[in-house]
Amino acid sequence: MGKFIQFRIARPTDKFEEVITFYEKGLGLKKVASFENHDGYDGVMFGLPDLDYHLEFTRHIEGSPCPAPTKDNLLVFYIPDKEEVKIIKDRLSTLGYNEVEPENPYWKEKGVTIEDPDGWRIVLMNSEGLQRRG
Repeated sequence: MGKFIQFRIARPTDKFEEVITFYEKGLGLKKVASFENHDGYDGVMFGLPDLDYHLEFTRHIEGSPCPAPTKDNLLVFYIPDKEEVKIIKDRLSTLGYNEVEPENPYWKEKGVTIEDPDGWRIVLMNSEGLQRRG
């Protein structure tokens, strides 16, 4: 298989503005693109941290219902700096998004689990994440 040049996770929402606030102002992701009224859709993309990996959220003029999955479907953000995890957690808390109990206790050891406006869960994981093997 050839080399991929980008990876996008896309999800509809009926809470478009709240989701933008959560991921941009709360989580601190950078908005890398957006569009309006493309065949009835509006959308916004957030880089992780740039264009190679990004999240897209869309809404449709007729609604974009997207019920949250089980509590163990997660977006995990690996953040090696413990103080940065605290800063993001506090910023999200100020916006009204507080820590919730994770379904899997593994995420509690070094992570903070928070539900976004649609009830989808993110984990702020105080870890380097996977390491490349030589």
